[in-house]
Amino acid sequence: MTKQDGNIYDVDFSEALGQRYLSYALSTITSRSLPDVRDGLKPVHRRLLYAMMQLKLEPKSGFKKCARVVGDVIGKYHPHGDTAVYDTMVRLAQDFAVRYPLVDGQGNFGSIDGDNAAAMRYTEARLTEVALALMEDMNYDTVDFRPTYDGSEEEPVVMPANFPNLLANGSEGIAVGMATSIPPHNASELCDALLHLIKHPNAGIEKLTEFIPGPDFPTGGTIIEPHANIVRAYETGRGSFRLRAKWEKEELSHGMYQIIITEVPYQVQKSKLIEKIADLFKAKRLSLLGNIRDESAEEIRVVIDPKNRQVNPETLMESLFKLTDLEVRVNLNMNVINKNGSPKVLSLREVLQAFLDHRHEVLVRRCQYRLSKIDHRLEILEGLLIAYLNLDEVIRIIRNEDNAKAIMMKKWQLSEIQVEAILNMRLRSLRKLEEIEIKREHDELSAEKAGLLELLDSEEKRWLVITDQIKDIKVKFGNKTQLGKRRTDFADAPVGQVISIEAFVEKEPITILCSQKGWIKALKGHGADLSSVKYKEGDKEQFIIKAYTTDKLVIFASDGKFFTVACHNFTGGKGQGEPLNLIVDMDQDAKPVNLFIHKEGKKLLLASSKGKGFIVNSNDIIAQTKNGKQILNLPEGSKALICAAADGNHIATIGQNRKMLICRMDELPVMKKGQGVTLQRYKMGELSDAKTFNLEEGLSWQLGKKIRSEVNLTPWIGKRGSAGRLPPTGFPRTNKFS
Repeated sequence: MTKQDGNIYDVDFSEALGQRYLSYALSTITSRSLPDVRDGLKPVHRRLLYAMMQLKLEPKSGFKKCARVVGDVIGKYHPHGDTAVYDTMVRLAQDFAVRYPLVDGQGNFGSIDGDNAAAMRYTEARLTEVALALMEDMNYDTVDFRPTYDGSEEEPVVMPANFPNLLANGSEGIAVGMATSIPPHNASELCDALLHLIKHPNAGIEKLTEFIPGPDFPTGGTIIEPHANIVRAYETGRGSFRLRAKWEKEELSHGMYQIIITEVPYQVQKSKLIEKIADLFKAKRLSLLGNIRDESAEEIRVVIDPKNRQVNPETLMESLFKLTDLEVRVNLNMNVINKNGSPKVLSLREVLQAFLDHRHEVLVRRCQYRLSKIDHRLEILEGLLIAYLNLDEVIRIIRNEDNAKAIMMKKWQLSEIQVEAILNMRLRSLRKLEEIEIKREHDELSAEKAGLLELLDSEEKRWLVITDQIKDIKVKFGNKTQLGKRRTDFADAPVGQVISIEAFVEKEPITILCSQKGWIKALKGHGADLSSVKYKEGDKEQFIIKAYTTDKLVIFASDGKFFTVACHNFTGGKGQGEPLNLIVDMDQDAKPVNLFIHKEGKKLLLASSKGKGFIVNSNDIIAQTKNGKQILNLPEGSKALICAAADGNHIATIGQNRKMLICRMDELPVMKKGQGVTLQRYKMGELSDAKTFNLEEGLSWQLGKKIRSEVNLTPWIGKRGSAGRLPPTGFPRTNKFS
């Protein structure tokens, strides 16, 4: 319920909650998390820079304590916690986080290792030249202002932005139901693209990417994303880029070498990266790595030693790229607030055009503002010139008349502004030299006014002015400057043989144990004492598999799905292990039918309890995801029952009705998936077991601890799908071959 005018009204709770959440969501999207397409800033950034400008913290002035700046920001413009504002200031000052820093920091502002900045009372800051370019001409009515949160001051709605900040510095933010992720780019390349877009307004993305080949990260690195993918990402406003660390091979004596990492990917903390590599090395996941150490000072230098001189450096680095953050994917999601205040995902061309349109609007507003100031000054100068022409009469009126202002306005048709200027003149201004100076100023302002009117009448000339402004920015922050040089280069992704994860895992023997209730673990070695292995109460062993850490374990479940798990992922032998359905996404009702080590090129017999089955190639059962791969489709009311090696030339099946049938293996089709064909026909009951064997060797089965066999199998040989007959004397009553 709500209270209005002293009355209480009943309202629907879900409606009231929805309205309030919508208000919160809109506030988060438009006023906190998403940047403006025109200046690339969020409100907190804009308020911070404006407050620093009001404090006159220009690049040539001295530094001021960050605490002083933060106090002004939260007191006048941004009524939030000081931590959020200071964190923003710190990030804008970090040259490893921002491509073109907007704050010049003095003191400890953190490091690429993830170290925090010192407290705001210890650090000092001022604006950079880039920040000044963003706020250039702000005092010339180029942008709108709005009241601050308490109405005591005003703040800019957007910056004039004589710098393509959105793409140059990028932006990241998470709002309600949407997010933005824009990597930084090279300002010089952006300027080239903007200049081309001015000349060719219909330029396509393919052409623009000739000027902007991809992001340019403050920490350098190498982009290995194919050009076609980059173009597609810029066309849609969504995509990602593969970014790798830069490395070089350093030769040592005796044929040894070491690898030096000189640049790490963007937003990767170097210390955590090294810790991750060290953890993988201890876990024996990096069998090619010998050692790693950090020798970084001002520049990054991470030294990687190979295990021996025979290790190929490219293979070693591929293993590190695959398993660590030496290779990352940087997302592109150009979701921004447009001129109308609405969030929208824009393409590269739309972002560049929005910047140009904003600069055009700023230029028009500046011209109009300057014209109004010139008209005001010209009006005053014209009044002063009339006063000089009639100086004696003006002096007489001022000395003798009580209402000199009204008399002069009537006598010479002067405006109130002109008369006020005349009355406020100092006596020293009555000299002849001052009259000449006023005439000169009048002529100069008249000429400037004519030029501004001509500029406002010609869109072509306005774009020429904007072109010159962009060229100036390119000179100031371009590739010829230390700040503007491109840091991220491009390379093709490695092609050829795909290096599998097994190449990076040290080969060690393990014994995999899986209980009846689906708990699985691994013991080191193949000769472990299994008598001491403990299971949960009511549980016991079901599968014991000798394997190596480089193997793949295949799990066949009762729902007909195959799952694949790398053996090095299993936990150690202490404890009960972990449930299979946590390692793979196996249904709760499904049970493991068989577990075995994958071998390429083998054939398997699959069959359901309804007596249908087929032969499948072992290469076709490997699952790439935890969800598994459905191979055996099950008739209603049945379950997967058999998954066995298809090594022989005949297959023997026996049903719950104790009828056995032997048929040729080539009567079964080789399929990739499906229900298969009928192996044996049953009047009542289902399939109990199946086995493949070579007819000339006879059929064997287990009876207790003994192995029995039958060579004369003619009575049971028949066509696939026959009913079969009772098994040989001495066959187990369990109707199982083993």
